[in-house]
Amino acid sequence: MKKFLLLFSLLLSAAVIFGQTDKKAKTVLDEVSAKTKAFKTIKIEFTYKMENPGQNISESFSGTLLSKGDSYKLMFSGQEVISDGKTVWTFLKDANEVQINEATKDDDSFTPTNLLTTYSENFKAKMLQETAKLYVIELTPVQKKNFNKVKVSIDKARKIVSSLTIFDKNGSTYTYTVNKFETDLPYKDTMFTFKASDHPGVEVIDMR
Repeated sequence: MKKFLLLFSLLLSAAVIFGQTDKKAKTVLDEVSAKTKAFKTIKIEFTYKMENPGQNISESFSGTLLSKGDSYKLMFSGQEVISDGKTVWTFLKDANEVQINEATKDDDSFTPTNLLTTYSENFKAKMLQETAKLYVIELTPVQKKNFNKVKVSIDKARKIVSSLTIFDKNGSTYTYTVNKFETDLPYKDTMFTFKASDHPGVEVIDMR
């Protein structure tokens, strides 16, 4: 789950980079970050894929992310992860179970606004490739992490992240591909809370 949320961390933070970063990569990332922060809401339809050739593992699924400030709703593989910025509800549909946690501020937490600062000084960046449609930038963590690098592809025309791949030290890769990106849709705050009354018989596990 942490790898999965890290992908969205980088997507919504646009990975603002400082330190050992080439100027072209920094300029592009700054532009993407500024544009991303200006959106009132974001809706992303995505495909997520995890591969580990050495262990003969290949898994993928599709999902949707809704985001408004520090609030978000992530829907994938029979799960919903919902947060109003203070509380995180993880609803497992098949089990009709919801786990409740406090939203944290550590490096692996996922809140869009928090991530704009959390990742601001944790990477150095290098422009790998520029095509007619894409910038491809490599991010390398400054401090020790359990992954080696992240490759980010950015849509040149729209100035949004189109894909992200995390290269884990265990040989796995985690790839997130944007299929549809919509902004400034009218989401009510009530969309980002979980109501047990809407799910008869739900088992509530409060871990706060």
